[in-house]
Formats: sequence, structure tokens, C-alpha cells
Amino acid sequence: MYKILIVEDDDTITAVLTRTLLKWNYEVQAVVDFGRVGEQFAQFSPDLVLLDISLPFFDGYYWCQEIRKTSQVPIIFISSAADDMNLVMAVNMGADDFLAKPFRLEVVLAKIQALLRRAYTFGTRKDVIHAGEATLSLSDATLAYNGQKLELTKNEFRILSLLMEKKGCAVSRDEIICALWENEAFIDDNTLTVNMTRLRRKLEETGLKGFIETRKGMGYLIPENYRPEDGGSAKGKKT
Repeated sequence: MYKILIVEDDDTITAVLTRTLLKWNYEVQAVVDFGRVGEQFAQFSPDLVLLDISLPFFDGYYWCQEIRKTSQVPIIFISSAADDMNLVMAVNMGADDFLAKPFRLEVVLAKIQALLRRAYTFGTRKDVIHAGEATLSLSDATLAYNGQKLELTKNEFRILSLLMEKKGCAVSRDEIICALWENEAFIDDNTLTVNMTRLRRKLEETGLKGFIETRKGMGYLIPENYRPEDGGSAKGKKT
């Protein structure tokens, strides 16, 4: 059952959307405290977000940016301001689609179903990456291992997601720097070293010693068949 978070301050619209989505067997939560949208998002871990632009405290653009710092969950903006500028802003902030008020419920359902099909394959969530017994959640930027859940910073999350996506293959320092900061020309090489050192320390404290190996002249690598009992693969060496 897919989970949908509704972030809408119009009680009537929220009630109608909730009733409709429940009829279609979605699990639904509606935000009540609009100053703590991020907390409810993290706790509920939805598969899709319906997000109004005009909200108390912070607008929908702000919350979209906050969600995108840790998650690629599908986001549909809903707003009565359907001019071109708002459409452009929505896309630039990371939204996947836009619904103009007033809207027809069948259109809402069609857009939700289309986005869920694109984001998740055959009912299986595509928001996790596995490496050995470690599981990285792309929806809440946490790493689960041996019954523990490790909270990651934005940079730690980006490093791990890149290395785990390419597990078994070395990823160069330049590629990691580009993924983190887009343009390595303005980044001191030591900045990546500091981030990597902190991440490795966290991983070791969780029991993942040697999870990230250094390959001299090539970059960093997570072994395809990582074995925590021997600190990774026999060839791995931490530097």
C-alpha cells in the first residue's frame, strides 16, 4: 500500500482528497502542524507528497527544497496560482507535477498513479540501495545495518548513494566531488577527505568497518560482496 502525505491548509480540500485516496486503498496522512512538515515527512516516510504552495509559516517551495535535500519521493504541487511563473518555480524546486485548483479528482488520481508507476516498479519500492547487509534509504537518508539505523548528513548520504549504486566499481575522487558540489574547481581536495573520514568513522561505529575501500590512483569502492567480519575484502586498504 502506497503512502501519501497531504500538505494542504484548506480543510475542505484535504478532507475530499483524503476520502478519495482512502477509497483507492492508499494510506494517507494530512499535515496539521505546518511549522513541522519536515518532521511529519520523516516520520511517515511517504511514497508521494501532495504539496500546496500557499501555506502558514513556510510556503510549499520551501518544504519542497527541504524534502529534496534527503529524498527523491514524487511531489505534486497543488495551487490556485497556476500561472507560468509558478509552474516554472515548481519544476525548478524539484516538483514532479503541478495541479491547478480547482481540479477534478479523476485528474488527481491519474497523475498520482502515473507518478507512482514511474517511481516504483511492479509495486516494489525503488527507494533503497543494498550493499551486503547494509540498506540505504533514499527517502529519509538513513543507513540500516544489523538492527541499527544511522542518520546521515547530506554529503554523507550523497557519497554513500553514489558508491552503493556503483558497488564493485571504483569511483574517482573527481566524480564524487562533482556529485557533491557540482564544480570541483572551487573545492579544496581536503574537503572530500574530511567528509570521507567522518563517514567512515560513523560506519565503523555501526559495525561496518572497511565498508568503503580506497583504491590507489582510482578512488573509492564498496566491495560487491562486503564481509563485515574481515573488514571488507582482502584487497581493501583504508587511507
